[in-house]
Amino acid sequence: MRSANDATSGTFQRHSFSNAAGARAYALYVPARYTDESAPVALVVMLHGCTQSPEDFAAGTRMNELADARGFLVVYPEQPARANGSRGWNWLVPTDQERGSGEPSIIAGIASEVAQQYRIDRDRIFVAGLSAGAAMAVVLGETYPDLFAAVGAHSGLPFGAATDVPSAFAAMRSPSASRGPDRAGGRSSPFQTEALKAPRTIVFHGDIDSTVHVGNGLAIAEDALRAAPGSSDLRSRTEQGRAPSGRLFTRATHVDADGCTRVERWILSGAGHAWSGGSATGSFTDPEGVDASAEMIRFFGA
Repeated sequence: MRSANDATSGTFQRHSFSNAAGARAYALYVPARYTDESAPVALVVMLHGCTQSPEDFAAGTRMNELADARGFLVVYPEQPARANGSRGWNWLVPTDQERGSGEPSIIAGIASEVAQQYRIDRDRIFVAGLSAGAAMAVVLGETYPDLFAAVGAHSGLPFGAATDVPSAFAAMRSPSASRGPDRAGGRSSPFQTEALKAPRTIVFHGDIDSTVHVGNGLAIAEDALRAAPGSSDLRSRTEQGRAPSGRLFTRATHVDADGCTRVERWILSGAGHAWSGGSATGSFTDPEGVDASAEMIRFFGA
């Protein structure tokens, strides 16, 4: 079928995936310029927030339009109501914070399946999300650093922020409320080793987000900064700017000796719990903000 966005020219295909951890449906966007003879392309995994669907998230982020322009594929795993009443990813459940189990295993399996079926550059597989989807994207970066080269987290929470519903709500209100000493710093995943570099990370968060406190976005960036190779030698820069609409933002970048930006953090002034620069045709979007989708794709190198 055609994409949820009439401005695109590719196809939005519905599929399903299952493994020992469970099953999920997913939507895959293939741009018209992609062919079986194409050079290997990037793959971006997009994880929607609560109450959203793949089609809604695609419309709101306009990621499929960027895929048309840049030639990468986009996959949107779908969280059903049977798995979570709000259709949000279960980033707060301990078994869904581990490699080889729960939702991380399923989402990683979906990405691997698409990479096997299409000409995907295995060094350019990325994951991004909004809210609960952002929190799960961070989990995937922790548990599958061998699969995902970079993580994009918009209005999300750091790894290990919660272990149940009460601690999740506490973390959403205050980022330090429920992170125990073994979780603080975000490097409690037993799979993270020196042999596997932590994924590069880009973070977006509104400073008046009343659903997920902005301190959570700061914590994601701090965790990623501590985990970055040669973190003590990174060159850091902070600048302020304006989106075309006039909305202010603060952008911090942390660059390694090779000129690669390992961590990038955007704090969006006057922004709430919504995808910055998104389209009003989707839910939870802020059309007035900086274009988070374009900035993520620029950061990923997709």
